[in-house]
Amino acid sequence: MEGSNETCVYKNQDAPVEARVKDLLSRMTLPEKIGQMTQIERVVTTYPVITDYFIGSVLNGGGSWPFEDAKTSDWADMIDGYQNAALASRLGIPIIYGIDAVHGNNNVYGATIFPHNIGLGATRNYLNKVVVKCDRDADLIRRIGAATALEVRASGAHWAFAPCVAALRDPRWGRSYESYSEDTDIICELSTLVSGLQGEPPKEHPNGYPFLAGRNNVVACAKHFVGDGGTDKGINEGNTIVSYEELDSSCTIFELSCSGKGFVISDWEALERLSEPFGSNYRNCVKTSVNAGVDMVMVPFKYEQFIKDLTDLVESGEVTMSRIDDAVERILRVKFVAGLFEHPLTDRSLLGTVGCKEHRELARESVRKSLVLLKNRKNSEKPFLPLDRNAKRILVTGTHADDLGYQCGGWTKAWFGLSGRITIGTTLLDAIKAAVGDKTEVIYEKTPSEETLASVQGFSYAIVAVGETPYAETLGDNSELTIPLNGNDIVTAVAEKIPTLVVLFSGRPMVLEPPVLEKAEALVAAWLPGTEGQGISGVIFGDYDFEGKLPVSWFKRVDQLPLTADANSYDPLFPLGFGLNYNSGENSKPVLTSPA
Repeated sequence: MEGSNETCVYKNQDAPVEARVKDLLSRMTLPEKIGQMTQIERVVTTYPVITDYFIGSVLNGGGSWPFEDAKTSDWADMIDGYQNAALASRLGIPIIYGIDAVHGNNNVYGATIFPHNIGLGATRNYLNKVVVKCDRDADLIRRIGAATALEVRASGAHWAFAPCVAALRDPRWGRSYESYSEDTDIICELSTLVSGLQGEPPKEHPNGYPFLAGRNNVVACAKHFVGDGGTDKGINEGNTIVSYEELDSSCTIFELSCSGKGFVISDWEALERLSEPFGSNYRNCVKTSVNAGVDMVMVPFKYEQFIKDLTDLVESGEVTMSRIDDAVERILRVKFVAGLFEHPLTDRSLLGTVGCKEHRELARESVRKSLVLLKNRKNSEKPFLPLDRNAKRILVTGTHADDLGYQCGGWTKAWFGLSGRITIGTTLLDAIKAAVGDKTEVIYEKTPSEETLASVQGFSYAIVAVGETPYAETLGDNSELTIPLNGNDIVTAVAEKIPTLVVLFSGRPMVLEPPVLEKAEALVAAWLPGTEGQGISGVIFGDYDFEGKLPVSWFKRVDQLPLTADANSYDPLFPLGFGLNYNSGENSKPVLTSPA
């Protein structure tokens, strides 16, 4: 490593950040600068690659683990190994490790998995199609960010690729659950996740200047590009057809990420998508993106080609040295502010925070507040919900009643999600069994058998859990939005014979066919709640009331899409902001009044 702390300003932790950035930048060669602009995937990362190419950042894609069911300490060992390689280079510039911690540190076995963003968007209040500011629920999201930051730092990572600030305009989009709402105001309100992840800057902190409170926090990353939630027909990475005025109205969402002195990173293999066919004319793609202002490129595998092409572009003058210096300056600034030069390695004292009791209780709270009661039929003077926990015999059935992977959805353990006991958590069935009385018999069948349905007289009620199977991105694009795995048939078979609560697990509104709407006594949108099924049982058995309100408009038919509350002919099945509680009548509609 070059020099000493006495001669190198950048090594002096008491020196101003800008002086440290300037000093370090002046010492760097072109290969070292381009290395800082390069982010590579962990599967191609070796110690020689880091030191020989001066790699500035490493990430892991969804499902890219050190090994399956690796513990948090195993992640920390891996990342610290990469870090030690970086520190052994000539200038000792630490890497910044990024991870898709989008609803908790969801790649890591045993981490607390919070509801996906669409569920968190349901924790807000809406009146007269206007978001009502509620510091309590914005604070809930901030607390989720703070808990996630601890579990990310415990694994050795420094950077979470969250939050997604896309405005959902069409639920056919495969990333719908990553959006908080169709309403840009609510998205802005819930950007408190950033202050949870990074910490709250003091009032005197310069606006737009990077901030990280300390070693218990991580760098946040608002994503993706403006307009990505409004593509035509909900096609992922498709075209957003919108006027400049409409687009401009949402730009305040991106103020934090697109102004000031942070840095811009491209998405996974995004450069290859700039040309057709995919990956062609790569050199020109590099030129276009870097000159447009991309500072760091998520390669993630073709790092040698990227470095070669960018080097050639600089030497030919097609990318100026000033553009390279601007990009590297921004990256270094964030690394200094994040404290990576002083504390590059994992703080192992944080390992006990992963999946801890406090974080799981926070996750249960967020589940409770995200549940939206869409129907609760009255029988005489008594509504169907809350359920009697001391009923003699109940039936729990459906494809999603006892599947933790389905309950968590995509971006959990793997990129597109998985089924089964994929991590540590509590399914809805587990939670129901824990919540009912000692004398209550719980009968569970994934698919109700003919024998069971023939002897229904003994059941007080049934709980049927159906919904979507896990997906992510383009794999989740869906032009039909019907409940898969024969969900409607299961609901119909049970609800025709037993009073039934339907719990729908989904990352977006789905087609609710007449059997579900008419035959079920009660219907709850549970979204993709994560690992804490007790959050659902606590509400359906009446320990807590329903608080959730729809963060998106619920369509009647797919041919209505796109359908949002600002549409000229707004005719939803359930409007933006709809949500019943235990004081609501069967046919209650949201009370539309002016916000306070």
